[in-house]
Parts: sequence; structure tokens; C-alpha cells
Amino acid sequence: MNPIFDFFLGPYEDRELSLIILEATAFFFGIASVIYAKKEDILVYPTGLVATVITTYIFLMDRLFGDMMMNFYYSIMSIYGWWNWARRKDDRQPVVHITRTNKREKWIGFGFFLLTMLVTYGVYKAFGAEIQTTNYVDIFTSGVFFTAMWYMANKKLENWTLWILGDLITVPLYAYRGWGMFSLQYLIFTILAIQGYLAWKKNLGRSLQTS
Repeated sequence: MNPIFDFFLGPYEDRELSLIILEATAFFFGIASVIYAKKEDILVYPTGLVATVITTYIFLMDRLFGDMMMNFYYSIMSIYGWWNWARRKDDRQPVVHITRTNKREKWIGFGFFLLTMLVTYGVYKAFGAEIQTTNYVDIFTSGVFFTAMWYMANKKLENWTLWILGDLITVPLYAYRGWGMFSLQYLIFTILAIQGYLAWKKNLGRSLQTS
């Protein structure tokens, strides 16, 4: 078999069919969610919720608690972001617009980053799991991704910078663990995140010119 097919399909030979179907479903809705985010479309949240809830369950079964917590956070922040993006001023104009983070928001984001890492570390300890090098990567990316999710929920341009950083780390991590579909998904996420950054930056420039 072709080495590329071996890499992507090999780990699935002994995996339960139900988990493979769930991973494929999460893959589809995850990609759709990022495409909607790039377009600043509120459908980012319902599609994202489907992906994150499924992925939370998958990683719980695989005892990858850092990844599990990360996707659990996504689910919570998706509900908040859905509400925040849906708010309207005088039932017309959205309340939340694309902006850059100010100094206060940067510090809040850094606080979320540290807090998320501490909570994720605590989850590993609570489940009695052995914390290996790759798990520390989980802990770090959990902090990055949760902060990115909060910034996205508030339409901060910097969310894309954090997504790009976290995605680039996650691609080889999932490949190493044998999650071929998720590794490919995060590679696609990286490309979409770069496009999202450029699209949001362009929209930010337009709004500054008209304000």
C-alpha cells in the first residue's frame, strides 16, 4: 500500500467502526465551522458545536484528557460566541464587530491561557493519567486554543494568530498519535486560519475607513 495511505488508514484497521464514523462526522463539521468563521457567519457556532461535542467524546474514550478538555471548552465557548454574535442593536446591526485586542483584553487572554493550562493539568492528575511529553503539548495547546476561542467569540482579529500557532503544533502531534483524519483536519484548519486572518483584517480595514 502507498505510504501515505498507510499513514492515514493504518491506525484505523483496529478501530471501532462507530469511532471512525464519529471522527469523520467531526472532521466534516469542523471544516465547515472554520469556513463559516472565515466568512464571519454565525453558522460557525452550531456546526462547531457538533464537531466539538463529538470530539470530546472520542478523546474521552481514548483517554486524551488535554484534547478532551480543549474540545469541552470549545463547546462552552461556542454557546457564548453564538449568543454574542447574535446580539443586535435596535434589532438590526450586530453589537459585536471585528476589532483588535486592547491591552486589557490581551491580559485577560493571557489569564485564560494560564488558567486553562492549570485546569487541563489538573484533569490529567484527577484521572490518574501518566503525563508524557505529548500530554504537556496538549496542555499548552489547550491554553492557546481556549484563548483563541474567547477572542473569536468577541471578534478579535488576534484569534486567527492563535489558531494558526495551535494548528501548526497539533498537525504533527495528531499524526504521531495515529489520528490521521484529525491531523489532516488541522492542516486544513491552518490554511483556513491564514485565509481567515487576511479576510478579517481586510474587513477591519474597511470598517476603520467608514467609521
